[in-house]
Amino acid sequence: MPGVFKEFREFISRGNVVELAVAVVIGAAFTRVVNAVVAGFITPLIGMIGGSSFKDLTFTIHKSPFTYGLVIDAVIAFVVVAVVVFFLVVKPINIMNERRRRGVEPAPEELSDEAALLTEIRNLLAAQAGGGRGGPGGQGPYGPGPGPGPGAPPAPPQSYPPGPTGAPPSTRGW
Repeated sequence: MPGVFKEFREFISRGNVVELAVAVVIGAAFTRVVNAVVAGFITPLIGMIGGSSFKDLTFTIHKSPFTYGLVIDAVIAFVVVAVVVFFLVVKPINIMNERRRRGVEPAPEELSDEAALLTEIRNLLAAQAGGGRGGPGGQGPYGPGPGPGPGAPPAPPQSYPPGPTGAPPSTRGW
């Protein structure tokens, strides 16, 4: 049973679950704001044109009242939320994706001198330890490395200093 609690704690601690929970809470608060704006501002403005408030729009069948004005309020609230989400979330993401597709997206910043030096050191160490392959795509700092030939044994696994429990240190969060 303790394994289940540990697994549940790890599941809850993941970033995606926490982000989703925050999004739901913010979405609920945003919905309340939109409903208040629709009920207190937009609906009375539209009601001025029609001559009455939507809340008063009802009809009765066999002594059962149907308040279709509340449905109209809900439809207006939905349309307002959809418009806001479209123009504040969907449209900017579409524009950004289109720019990225066309290559208009700004180029990534160049590395600082320190970062370039650290990258070169990393590539040199990788070239020494890994059969001459340094950077991405097999490129070392001075060109492509020889790499292992066909039938060569696989590279040994990297060893890490043990963590507090004897396991390799966690790279989560990097």
